[in-house]
Amino acid sequence: MWEPYKKGFKAWLQLEKSLADNSVEAYLHDLEKLTGFLQATTQMKNPQDITLKDLEQFVRWIHELGMTAASQSRIISGLRSFFHYAVLEQLVTADPTVLLEAPKQKRALPDVLAFEEIEQLIAQNDLSTPEGGRNKAMLETLYSCGLRVSELVNLKLSCLYLDIGFIRVIGKGDKERLVPIGRDAVKYINIYKNNIRVHIPIKTGEEDILFLNRRGSRLSRVMVFLIIKDLARKAGISKSISPHTFRHSFATHLVEGGADLRAVQEMLGHESITTTEIYTHLDREFLRDTLQQFHPAFKPV
Repeated sequence: MWEPYKKGFKAWLQLEKSLADNSVEAYLHDLEKLTGFLQATTQMKNPQDITLKDLEQFVRWIHELGMTAASQSRIISGLRSFFHYAVLEQLVTADPTVLLEAPKQKRALPDVLAFEEIEQLIAQNDLSTPEGGRNKAMLETLYSCGLRVSELVNLKLSCLYLDIGFIRVIGKGDKERLVPIGRDAVKYINIYKNNIRVHIPIKTGEEDILFLNRRGSRLSRVMVFLIIKDLARKAGISKSISPHTFRHSFATHLVEGGADLRAVQEMLGHESITTTEIYTHLDREFLRDTLQQFHPAFKPV
């Protein structure tokens, strides 16, 4: 019953919203959870017949399944997108999600590495091996540019403007941005490109991808995660670390250093400034030190 709606929604997400395949799949999974609920409760209805009450029952159902507030909010967001599409396409006359409330959730601050910890972690790479040379270049780039892991593994040779200190990054929804790249990252990319990558038999279709595995294919996001986990273990860092930790650390260090939030937003490729504002919630020690340094009447306890 819902298959034609799902197909139309998928096409709209791909063509009108220009979303990446992973994002499209996530939205479709959200919709499948709703149709799964309708089947499980034997009240299968068309989108036109779905009411706010139905959706509230669905939210209670996923809550009882043990889903976190964050997961529930994500699913509700997916359903809002579907019904927005359904209204635009005149498949429904009213949007039942308008008054649907998402569960309140605390926005958890991610673990951030100090600059010294990042240096320590990157230093664990064994530069006498091809993988060590590649990983050093990769992590220098990740931290220097604040990239998402998907942006890192898809970084292209044709998007490097190393002579002028910039790279072109293709982010979410195929949006492009120019990001400055630091001298160390440029140095190790060149070493990798000229001394390591040239010896790899490159798979057809991967010729323009910068970072390759030994079989000549781009790295998976999971592989980058495992590389970073292993280096953190060797460096004796016990924080919860992922490729995203480098991005969070990049942004936090910029904001701590006094960078303009709009500039940070531009470099991270955030569509909304509110996403970037998470980095203004800096650790208490930093805030206290700032007050002590700049506020004439502040005396620490």
